[in-house]
Amino acid sequence: MRTWLALLACALLLTACGQHAQVVVTDNAPKAIGPYSQAVRAGNTLYLSGQLAIDPATGEIVKGGIEAETHQALENLKAVLEAAGYSLENVVSCQVFLADMDDFTTMNKVYAGYFPRQPPARATVEVAELPKDALIEISAIAVR
Repeated sequence: MRTWLALLACALLLTACGQHAQVVVTDNAPKAIGPYSQAVRAGNTLYLSGQLAIDPATGEIVKGGIEAETHQALENLKAVLEAAGYSLENVVSCQVFLADMDDFTTMNKVYAGYFPRQPPARATVEVAELPKDALIEISAIAVR
């Protein structure tokens, strides 16, 4: 009987959490290029999908190498954050995916400009390939 009650409690909790999840969509950031949301808010936490350096106006990756792509990816994250009522100051964690780890230093310089005080926790990894042959993708978690 206890096991059944525990399972029921877990199911009710999961159902309640699902009812409070809210999808965030904005035209100020690129539309999803797959079956995912730009972000999902659950309670006070915002989970942001990875952003490529896609110009929302053209749907194309910006030109200019890793520096330009890092700026655009972060601007896209910022647009999704703002659409949800958050800001870069609410970001607690980022995941950076680089097509080439040789771009780490340049990416870091641009990234530091977006998080000048108390930067979030971060993981940076090199990946074999990114969608649209992008050089960088950045995802984040924000809490307020």
